[in-house]
Amino acid sequence: MNAPIDLRDVVLHTPRLTLRPWRLSDLDDFYAYAREDGVGQMAGWLPHKNREETRKILDLFIGQHKTFALEYQGSVVGSLGVECYDEEHYPELAAYRGREIGYVLAKPCWGRGLMPEAVQEVIRYLFEVEKLDFLMAGHFERNTRSARVIEKCGFVYCKTLPYKTQYNTVETSVESILWNPAAKVK
Repeated sequence: MNAPIDLRDVVLHTPRLTLRPWRLSDLDDFYAYAREDGVGQMAGWLPHKNREETRKILDLFIGQHKTFALEYQGSVVGSLGVECYDEEHYPELAAYRGREIGYVLAKPCWGRGLMPEAVQEVIRYLFEVEKLDFLMAGHFERNTRSARVIEKCGFVYCKTLPYKTQYNTVETSVESILWNPAAKVK
């Protein structure tokens, strides 16, 4: 089952990153990476056309309390959301507390190991503090960078599912799972 999550007061630190709640003052940083071609498409959304589009999504991030802003060297360079997984596709997980993570990183930061660093810290928090039993993570079949992050963080293949993007295409999503070592799996 999808466990309740509220990240409104959660701030996490890694050697290079601060993971924190979004602020209205993050608009320009968010727009800078969200408008770049090739960034959003890897997560199922098109590049933002203008600041107003970015502002609407920023308002959702602020209001929903489930997405971290990734701050690196004084700028927000990405996001990491703790989303609801699709329970319909995973009836076998109904007895366990879990969530799905999703993430996006600005192109200039690709290949630096920042996302695995962020994901590992979020895993630590969700398992040690929130006491989740498992986490899911999916990536589009063509998104080899995201696949590598998932692999580096210890997730293992679970199943392949169709995923309808926000721009009405269907991608193949490779789904992986990571069990909390402390979980009592039946």
